[in-house]
Amino acid sequence: MSTGDEPFRDALDAAAGHAREWLESQPTRHVGPRSTAGELEAVFGGPMPASGLPAGEVIDFLATKAEPGLMAMPSGRFFGWVIGGTLPAALAADWLVSAWDQNSFLRAATPATAVIEAAAGHWFLDLLGLPEEADVGFVTGATMANFAGLSAARWRVLEQAGWDVNADGLTGAPPMRCFVGQERHDSIDLALRYLGMGRPIVVPSDRQGRIDAAELDCALDRALGGADGSAPAPLLVCLQAGNVHSGAFDPFLQAVTVAKAHGAWVHVDGAFGLWAAAVPELAALTAGLHLADSWATDAHKTLNVPYDCGIVAVRDTEALRAAMSVNPSYMIRDAAEAADPFQLVPELSRRARGVPVWAALKSLGRNGVAAQVRNLVSRASQLAHQLSGLDGVEVLNDVEYTQVSLAFGDDATTRAVTARIIADGLVWMSGSRWQGRDVLRISVSNWTTDDGDVKAAVDAVRKALATERG
Repeated sequence: MSTGDEPFRDALDAAAGHAREWLESQPTRHVGPRSTAGELEAVFGGPMPASGLPAGEVIDFLATKAEPGLMAMPSGRFFGWVIGGTLPAALAADWLVSAWDQNSFLRAATPATAVIEAAAGHWFLDLLGLPEEADVGFVTGATMANFAGLSAARWRVLEQAGWDVNADGLTGAPPMRCFVGQERHDSIDLALRYLGMGRPIVVPSDRQGRIDAAELDCALDRALGGADGSAPAPLLVCLQAGNVHSGAFDPFLQAVTVAKAHGAWVHVDGAFGLWAAAVPELAALTAGLHLADSWATDAHKTLNVPYDCGIVAVRDTEALRAAMSVNPSYMIRDAAEAADPFQLVPELSRRARGVPVWAALKSLGRNGVAAQVRNLVSRASQLAHQLSGLDGVEVLNDVEYTQVSLAFGDDATTRAVTARIIADGLVWMSGSRWQGRDVLRISVSNWTTDDGDVKAAVDAVRKALATERG
């Protein structure tokens, strides 16, 4: 019978070797994949083999055959969507999480990972200036973080209106109204759909995508116009920290004040922007952020931990635990008052996603997190400045955070330049559409992006534009 690490040795050695080769290739490799999904289907599909391969050979086959179909997302030259890289400590911690194989749902069953996640949660709240009494849960990403935060909101606003959603569901419940900015992220709408809350009420935004607090005030007034005052109206307001095109932040101080005056729960979607609160000189962007009721973010974006890891924080701990908890008889509960991890997230079975967050924060410290975010903002500003100096390039947004949106005259030219940049492969930038125009979106999210990567990006845009002009 095999003992110790013998059954794992060949596979783990092979994986470590291929991982090093992959990471070492990032500074120079073609950013986009070189094989299509259709081409790879024949490699990885087909009939199920009758006999298996040794684990080490499986890993060699997997790494070698998959490599042409991989996107160099860990590269400092990757500026697509909003996707971060991976810090060394976070990556190594994630490997340990897989090796430990802990189902991190109970403090009593997995005390080490539960305590590590709790510590990461406390550091997260302290770092971003959020209320220390809040509960923190680790989920798959910002979509489920929004879902968890809005689940707590739904439970509380209905409870205040005299309705028990856990016992009675939504049929016959007092109508909830959720107010969102015109340029909120679609993950908010998705979370509301999951929660059976339907379409939100859209409030106008300014040209950078910030919600108009005065318009929000009017919209909330209209919503309360027909209320008889016998019970609080179930109202929710969703604000945004970091517009996906402009990087703009909603005016939290004004908007939260307005929402609270109408008795609304305030949720903040800060998938990549919440981390601005860690940088003192960006305080104007996040002023009033701490006054909200719940917050959602991704750790695999700005913090740069491996996929998948989102974070939800909720001030009203009773609401979050009521919305997320179940109480099966087989659960071995810890006698301590602290919440079990499963009480804070939509899942029972899950990996210890908070451990890489702990490792990232431990390796960086408060000053390191601020420096990392500061560097991303600086690189975005550097890109905007250099690109705006090119003839035919228009920077469409006020670059205050990590996003840059460009246009090259008409939409057809912008689409063509975007396609050429992607085909060239020196950098990756994603196309989008914003405020009625096709744009080339640059998201600076990787901790490794440096002067050389900025130069490569500017050169790639210059080359693509020159080629398109003929």
